[in-house]
Amino acid sequence: MDSQTGVFAVLGAFFAIWMILGLGLTALMIVAYWFIYAKAKQPGWAVLIPIYNEIVLLKIVGRPLSWLIWIFQIIIFEILFFIAPGLVTGILVFLSFVTSLVFCIIIINGLSKSFGKDAGFTVGLIFLPFIFYPILGFGKATYIGPGGVAPSVEIIPQLPDTPPQV
Repeated sequence: MDSQTGVFAVLGAFFAIWMILGLGLTALMIVAYWFIYAKAKQPGWAVLIPIYNEIVLLKIVGRPLSWLIWIFQIIIFEILFFIAPGLVTGILVFLSFVTSLVFCIIIINGLSKSFGKDAGFTVGLIFLPFIFYPILGFGKATYIGPGGVAPSVEIIPQLPDTPPQV
C-alpha cells in the first residue's frame, strides 16, 4: 500500500464520519421541528415540505403570508445576478440577503416568544440551533400563541340567577 492510498483512506474515513454526524444532526433537527409544530397544534409533517413549512412557521409566529416574498426574494436576485452580472445586481443580491436575514431573525424571535422564551433564547436559536431547537421541541416549553400573545377569549356576561327585585 503506497502513501497515496493511505491518504485517500484517511480522507474517506474523515468524510464518512462527517456524513454520519451531518445526517444525525439533520434528523435531530427534523424531529425537533416536528415536535415544535405539534406543540403549536400544526401538522408535524409540514416540516418535510419545503415552502409549506415556512407558511406554517409564519402561522405559528403570527406573521403575514406576504413575508414569504421578503424571505425568498434573494432567489430572484440571484437569478438576476446570474443573467446579468454586474455591480448593481451584486449590490441588489447583498441587500436582499441582508433583508432576508433580518426577516428570518424576526421570525426566529417570534418563535421564541411564541413559546414564552426571551431574547437570550432567540440568540441561542440563531447561533446554536442544534442545541436550542431540540430544547424547544423536546423540553417543557408550551405554545402560548402567535408571537407570545395568548389568544383572546371573549367573556360572556353571566345573567343573575334571580330576577331583579322591584
